[in-house]
Amino acid sequence: MSTARTSGSFKQWFLEIEQSEPEGFYENESAVRVQHHQHPWWKVMCLTGVDYFSTLGYQPGIAALAAGPLAPVATLVLVLVTLFGALPMYRRVAQESPHGDGSISMLERLLSYWPGKLLVLTLIGFVATGFIITITLSAADATAHLVENPFLKARLDGYQVPLTLALIGLLGGVFLKGFKEAIGIAVAIVVLYIGLNLVVIGKGTLDVLAQPAVLTNWQTGLAQAYQSPLAMTGAALLVFPRLALGLSGFETGVVVMPLVQGGPGDARKRLAGRIRNTKKLLTTAALLMSALLLGSAMVTTLLIPPDAFRPGGEASGRALAYLAHERLGDAFGSLYDAATILILWFAGASAMAGLLNIVPRYLPRYGMAPDWSRASRPLVVIFVALSALVTILFRANVETQAGAYATGVLALMTSAAVAVFLTEVRRKHARSAAVFAVISALFIYTSVVTVADRPEGLFIALLFIAAILTVSVASRVSRSTELRVQHVTLDGPAQQLLRETVLRGLPVRFIANRLHAGDSTEYHLKELEVRLDTHLPQGEPALFLEVAITDASNFTDTVQVQGVRIGRHAVLRAGGSSVPNTIAAVLLHVRDVTGSPPHVYFEWSETGPAANALRFLLAGEGDIPPLTHEVLRVAEPNQQRRPIVHVGG
Repeated sequence: MSTARTSGSFKQWFLEIEQSEPEGFYENESAVRVQHHQHPWWKVMCLTGVDYFSTLGYQPGIAALAAGPLAPVATLVLVLVTLFGALPMYRRVAQESPHGDGSISMLERLLSYWPGKLLVLTLIGFVATGFIITITLSAADATAHLVENPFLKARLDGYQVPLTLALIGLLGGVFLKGFKEAIGIAVAIVVLYIGLNLVVIGKGTLDVLAQPAVLTNWQTGLAQAYQSPLAMTGAALLVFPRLALGLSGFETGVVVMPLVQGGPGDARKRLAGRIRNTKKLLTTAALLMSALLLGSAMVTTLLIPPDAFRPGGEASGRALAYLAHERLGDAFGSLYDAATILILWFAGASAMAGLLNIVPRYLPRYGMAPDWSRASRPLVVIFVALSALVTILFRANVETQAGAYATGVLALMTSAAVAVFLTEVRRKHARSAAVFAVISALFIYTSVVTVADRPEGLFIALLFIAAILTVSVASRVSRSTELRVQHVTLDGPAQQLLRETVLRGLPVRFIANRLHAGDSTEYHLKELEVRLDTHLPQGEPALFLEVAITDASNFTDTVQVQGVRIGRHAVLRAGGSSVPNTIAAVLLHVRDVTGSPPHVYFEWSETGPAANALRFLLAGEGDIPPLTHEVLRVAEPNQQRRPIVHVGG
């Protein structure tokens, strides 16, 4: 007894669904009881910032390798793109997707039917690429810092893969516990890490000021290498794509918006407060990171020998850590190493938070994932397993994962730029559309250069996309006969027509009809045909039931039923994504309202079974009688309470 109770409690805990944020921009939040633990914006900034700020662990080294002495200028270009490109773009995304849909929902709204769904699935493939690789790459880089520490290198060298797997498993354990704990850990790590970086950058700045010749020699070298500031800027723009990893974190900032506390008052005021606070989050993070990037680029370029940045060099992938040890001693350097390891390990937290918000928001709603995928904990287990597999395949090597990471991040930022641009065009905001067109062109250029330079990143992203499409199609097929309608609403005339039938004391009988002319003759001939071909009793009244397909690519629906009277014929007209599912939902609703199962009368389809199967999956139609019966059978196991399906002709 106790074992069964424990098993049931574990299952309930494991499958607990915390995601109850509205699934779309237009949904009414006031009707939904939001169960997220919400926090002040600066705490959520720390959760997203563990990814964004952690790039300080490797960004100065990447800049030095890519640009050499030009690294500070190239970093300045990155900062300008951040403040005048990415920041205004994502502030606009926050305005358009306050429920955490991100830029994906903006593109979803610009397209409809299956093209919109396929675009979303493709973007989710890039999301999975960027976020999963964020988890694995950051954990691998944390391991690299751990192994390179002078006190630990002799003991840990050669154990990179198991150490990385352990860090990923520990991250998953934090998320199995809950979001609240993840944010608390993130705040502590970010405060410590930024504080230590300020000390290192501050010490480096003082050392540079104490040696004016260092700065003078750097300026002289740049002047000799580049004939003009314009040439210098052009060279910095050419290496900009290699520095684009310093832009990571913006998409996560808008995806986790449901965690941000809004303002006091009703739902509309809370939502406006959430948008306002998310903009504070994005702006503060961008300004803070810009200052840290510029400062780190200057001190590392001026104080570290160029050879130390090369692969295998003492500053390779750990430029600021190198300065911490050299300028402040091994004790402080080890403390800096510990903070860097912590933030790199926990950088996967923002990626995990993003995945746990994006996947339940889209895939179950499309029918392209099991309904239990709305629960966070099973998804945590799946994402940890995928991360472990990627870590093993790449042998916990940071460099080999960098291409896939950059591809995923830039694909999301490019799609966000295009989404904002198209939204401004659609709303006829010519000036802002022109600005975002330039930003879109910059990100498209950066993405193309990155893919051309590291094509393996696109290959990995395509593997993720193919896997998601395969799983999605299989799930959609397996769930096709579920009762997918969330709610059925009858308008006043429809209720009156149904009431008139019930008052006669007879079973409610429906004739399924495909609307053509919609005149009295159509319904008269249809009724004669059905009464001849089926067991519809003569003299008993029947209501006509018609379904209009709205968007067959949707999986779940709220069905609105309208009642009309055409001559002496009573007609109920419903709209839904699938004819069989909509009819079944209406029949079950009528059963619940009247207290007895209704009857529905069909004619057999003349189309072949293969064509009907495709029509059902893609267009929501197909061989409607047996499909309606199957949906009813799955939804109502009790045959005595199940609506009755009749087929003839």
